[in-house]
Amino acid sequence: MDPNRLKGKNILITGAARGMGATNAEHFAEQGANVCLGDLDLDEARKVADGINERGNGKAIAVRMDVTKREDNAAAVAATVDAFGMINVGLFNAGLNKPRFFMEIDEDNWDMIMNVNTKAMWLGMQETARQMIKQGPQDHPYKLINVGSIASRKPLIDVTVYCTSKYGCLALTHCGAIALAEHNITVNGYAPGVVVTPLWEQLDKDLVEIGFKQKEGQAYEDIVRDALQIKRVSYPDDIKGTASFLASDDSDYMTGQMIHIDGGWCIQ
Repeated sequence: MDPNRLKGKNILITGAARGMGATNAEHFAEQGANVCLGDLDLDEARKVADGINERGNGKAIAVRMDVTKREDNAAAVAATVDAFGMINVGLFNAGLNKPRFFMEIDEDNWDMIMNVNTKAMWLGMQETARQMIKQGPQDHPYKLINVGSIASRKPLIDVTVYCTSKYGCLALTHCGAIALAEHNITVNGYAPGVVVTPLWEQLDKDLVEIGFKQKEGQAYEDIVRDALQIKRVSYPDDIKGTASFLASDDSDYMTGQMIHIDGGWCIQ
């Protein structure tokens, strides 16, 4: 690993207190980036930031943010700039899921998932891009990175709203890439499948609760057996390399792309 690959990059990450967000923050810092960890759980985000600062190389700060609030997104961008001088990359990782069968979806379920997974991504992209445009041109493009999902390619009957929200993420990636190209801002994303994180651990329990699976762990087993070409689930360490690539200068000539890291799920 090159400890200078992301040197000079100042990166805002949402949903950074645990799971993929925390792993990406640590990985970016190991390569020289400075990171701002945004999360509702400020205590956990601070623990991750403290660990990064103790290890050296990149620096880290933590901010409390409700990603569904425009003012919190603007404040997180401002905190990044105040701490590090400017912002080069925004990684919009915050997300949640709560399974319901199609005819059991209600407004609360719809609004909760769409607000966090899609509205918050749009707000984060806008507020980050606003600051990037204000900063003016730089040698390499600014980068916006959206965390998508296999659910934007595979209709899954137990998580209709989640699928809808991730189709929205894909649209934001495509539309943002076109709209922001004139400002030297690229927009790309990556789409995981089954990643062992707190989100998936809770989803595994919820699928039993709604009667879609009979026991905890069955969702993992069924997907690995029936859908994946690589016969195992993934972990945040399987994802961080792609995130790092998209944050680095190596991805300068890419925009509007969604990279699948799903063990081959999407090809069936």
